[in-house]
Amino acid sequence: MIPIRLPEPRLAKGIYLFMTYTIPELDTISRQLMSLDRPKKAKMLVVDDEPDNLDLLYRTFRRDFQVLKAESGVHALELLATEGEVAVIISDQRMPEMKGTEFLSRTVPQFPDTMRIILTGFTDVEDLVEAINSGQVYKYITKPWNPDELKAVVQRAAETYELLKQRTEELQRSQSQTALLYNIVRVTQESTSVEACLEPLATAFGKTFHADGCILQRVDGALASAQGIYSADGAIENWLAKDPLTQAAIATQQMQVAVDIPADSNLATAEHYSTSGTQAHLIVPVVYREAILGVLSLQWKKPCTLREDELVLLHLSAQQVALAIACLNR
Repeated sequence: MIPIRLPEPRLAKGIYLFMTYTIPELDTISRQLMSLDRPKKAKMLVVDDEPDNLDLLYRTFRRDFQVLKAESGVHALELLATEGEVAVIISDQRMPEMKGTEFLSRTVPQFPDTMRIILTGFTDVEDLVEAINSGQVYKYITKPWNPDELKAVVQRAAETYELLKQRTEELQRSQSQTALLYNIVRVTQESTSVEACLEPLATAFGKTFHADGCILQRVDGALASAQGIYSADGAIENWLAKDPLTQAAIATQQMQVAVDIPADSNLATAEHYSTSGTQAHLIVPVVYREAILGVLSLQWKKPCTLREDELVLLHLSAQQVALAIACLNR
């Protein structure tokens, strides 16, 4: 079991008691998620108008990175538009149509965390100084470049990128978690009945966890008719009544998850999963004083990539929803 330490009421100003909060099923779920967590090569983009130089850069880094190649700044921008963010960009400075510094400056607004490296055989001092000072270039390397030295620079750049991404994601997680908890409180205060709060809560959960579909459904002995539904594409069928994970969540009052349904022999043949295109399903029981009041279903059309802290947030947020339902039922 994974313990979570939560503050209890203060004894005096600045002094708190702490209790250990455990989620028994979290170990099992975390192991399932780890089975999908395969390390992947970071992506990098190399840009040079000389084919021989471009091939040399590709051969230098292909073992350690997923390398994309572009022979001009224009082509590189098109490639980024289809491939998305890369960890590192290495660009030649002197190219027709667009200088390396101009190309790199155009990538900053959309990909601020990407590390940018310029290769130059010229002393374009003004362009380079301006690019470096404005944060558009991480480092410039003069030609002819030494493979070992360039590898060392790129490795440091990739590590810096990972650190920046981690900090950015932590900030985004904190903001989304705060927004979710705020929305639960706001919806509860504004709602006059349980039925009225189900859909806005389902929407808040669905958007926070980037789910393709989310259903928050009341349970009164069995699944009740009252439900709130969120769909990222505007349409979703409620098949929870025939779903084995939902039945298990109600019976055990524990979170249930299938992180990769097509690879799960017990679930891959279930018609409701194949028909809906659902590849990952997380079902959270909404429990108040050992009585199950509802279930929260999050559905994705790709394998699940939730982190452990997100699972903890889901569990704690479901408890808040349970308290809200209990209060509205009075």
